[in-house]
Amino acid sequence: MGSGAYDERGVHESALPDMRGISDTRVEVGRKELIMLAYPKIPTVFERDPATHFKTLLYGQYATPELKFLKNCPWVVTEKVDGTNTRVSWDGERVVFGGKTENAQIPARLVERLQTLFPVELFKMLYPNTPMCLFGEGYGAKIQKGGRNYKPDGVDFVLFDVNVGGLWLERSNVCDIGDHLKIGIVPIVGYGTLQSAVDATRSGFKSQWGNFLAEGLVMRPETELCTRRGERIIAKIKHKDFAVQPKKGEKR
Repeated sequence: MGSGAYDERGVHESALPDMRGISDTRVEVGRKELIMLAYPKIPTVFERDPATHFKTLLYGQYATPELKFLKNCPWVVTEKVDGTNTRVSWDGERVVFGGKTENAQIPARLVERLQTLFPVELFKMLYPNTPMCLFGEGYGAKIQKGGRNYKPDGVDFVLFDVNVGGLWLERSNVCDIGDHLKIGIVPIVGYGTLQSAVDATRSGFKSQWGNFLAEGLVMRPETELCTRRGERIIAKIKHKDFAVQPKKGEKR
């Protein structure tokens, strides 16, 4: 281990930007932007069929040209949790919780759990000069129809992404932050092509949380990539996408 490569918390210095050299004005602007940051919509692997009111998929017709081009490349596959999209923003002074959008309401029990998991004092101790936005899924009892499968007697939070200074951190750094904050991280369930992920989801597989079917999968290229517009290349597939039967007269 080279001298100065890791800080006193064991976090590699290249993983997180040092905000100490930035003026207060710039930091404040960054903080305001950070708190408002919404998680980008993840496209389903295939396009949806307008003939069935978008209930079924146009199997084999990829949602974007990038997904089609990269379909046979190695992808990192994580379990998709059936919960509510949750943001935890740290601006260097305060912690702010949010849902998928600015108007989204977070269940009161989940807010209480988030307050326990993410006290301001913890961020001040671990990341005093590094504003960041954590993205995860709030899950458990009374969150979505199958919430009790994950946690029948309460609610919790699992991390799946972190944005620092406008950059999405790599999986290893997301895990590093999760470990230091002592929170769960969405599990990797495998590696493979997009088609292998589609096949596994269509057949159905047991969730890492218990003896029930997982909602689906989220796939990212093994080497994280962006489109020419700067959008992340990422995709999802849900088991229920294959469970919907078209009505009489509707084509598959």
